[in-house]
Amino acid sequence: MAIKREKKEQHWDVGMNLLSEEKVQETKLLRVSHARMKLWALRAITTLLLWTCIVQLVAIGEVWGPRLLKSWPSCSSLPNMHTSTNVSSIQPKRHFPPKRVYKNNGYLIVSCNGGLNQMRAAICDMVSVSRYLNITLIVPELDKTSFWADPSDFQDIFDVDHFILSLRDEVRILKELPVKLQRRIELGMFYELPPILPLLKKHKVVHLNRTDARLANNGLPLEIQKLRCRVNFSALRFTAQIEELGRKVIRMLRQNGPFLVLHLRYEMDMLSFSGCTQGCNTEEVNELTAMRYANPWWKEKVIDPDLKRKDGLCPLTPEETALVKKETLLEPSELLFFRNHSSQMAALDYLVSLESDIFVPTYDGNMAKVVEGHRRHLGFKKTILLDRRVLIDLIDRYNSGSMSWDEFSYSVKDAHADRMGSPRKRVMIPDRPKEEDYFYANPQECL
Repeated sequence: MAIKREKKEQHWDVGMNLLSEEKVQETKLLRVSHARMKLWALRAITTLLLWTCIVQLVAIGEVWGPRLLKSWPSCSSLPNMHTSTNVSSIQPKRHFPPKRVYKNNGYLIVSCNGGLNQMRAAICDMVSVSRYLNITLIVPELDKTSFWADPSDFQDIFDVDHFILSLRDEVRILKELPVKLQRRIELGMFYELPPILPLLKKHKVVHLNRTDARLANNGLPLEIQKLRCRVNFSALRFTAQIEELGRKVIRMLRQNGPFLVLHLRYEMDMLSFSGCTQGCNTEEVNELTAMRYANPWWKEKVIDPDLKRKDGLCPLTPEETALVKKETLLEPSELLFFRNHSSQMAALDYLVSLESDIFVPTYDGNMAKVVEGHRRHLGFKKTILLDRRVLIDLIDRYNSGSMSWDEFSYSVKDAHADRMGSPRKRVMIPDRPKEEDYFYANPQECL
């Protein structure tokens, strides 16, 4: 019995030992399983945290990207760096004023006439008229049929979206007339403000087929004068393509130091209508005269060119000036886009003239006047306003040998000492508005 009991106890001990080993094994397995679960949980939490960080970084990148991240080129953009524009040419996000809410009295359609800068001034006037009458302006049509024969539309020269959005706190501007009103277009002409408002309320749409000399130079409310300036200096921005090429020309000119822009208004239309034919042969004189007689709007037909020149009413000839043309700075391929688009070429001239160290117009045309006023707005940048009557006399005396170069040089400088575009008041002639100083040449209310 003792032996059996001993064997039984030994068997029990072995059974207990086996059971203990199984429990230990199970415990180890449970611990390993818990450890693995913790590891997977840790990985899941880490992954979640990483994705959260990535989302936050992307959000921060959208806000700070233009300042920190986006100023550096990506790897994919490196091969194209030589063809891309520089960082300074990237337009920052623009902030526009809130819309002005007002009762609309009708729609104004405008067909501008003349060259680019005559149309530019007219656009400023038409925005001011629209604001004054609480009406909606349709983006103006540009002249395509006159001497310049440029088929460009508004959006081909100006940034149309910037034009509309930057002025929306003053006036509502649409790219086209609402469809329901397109059949109700009425032709209208006005020279004073009072008669047009009843026409607008009656017909809803008025079309002005000419825009020259619509607003007076003086006697208008200050807020209207300031709005004319705002449109001219801020809202009328050229397209990115024109501005980029303008910057390129300016960079090339500045490589050699300060530069002067000479606006030589020696063109067929000006020579024909002014009668200034100095430097032209007989065939050219006959062609210019025929062009003047063929124009029914030009009343002065018989003109004495020599008398005009002595009175200082003619543009200087190429022989009387020295100049560097943009054609000598740019490749023909770069100017290909502007071929047969004289208004776009005039926009390029405008940009370069605005940025020059000195601007010298040889004739008082629309471009000369508008650039002069814009340069005044930019801090009275030096603009030499030639006294052509004095200058022509000095040139003739020098050419005849009666005056030395030193005498000629001193006399020219002395005659223009106070004609450098410094601050002054506009000359007002109430009974002769076309003879008084032009508003856009000296917008004193905005300076």
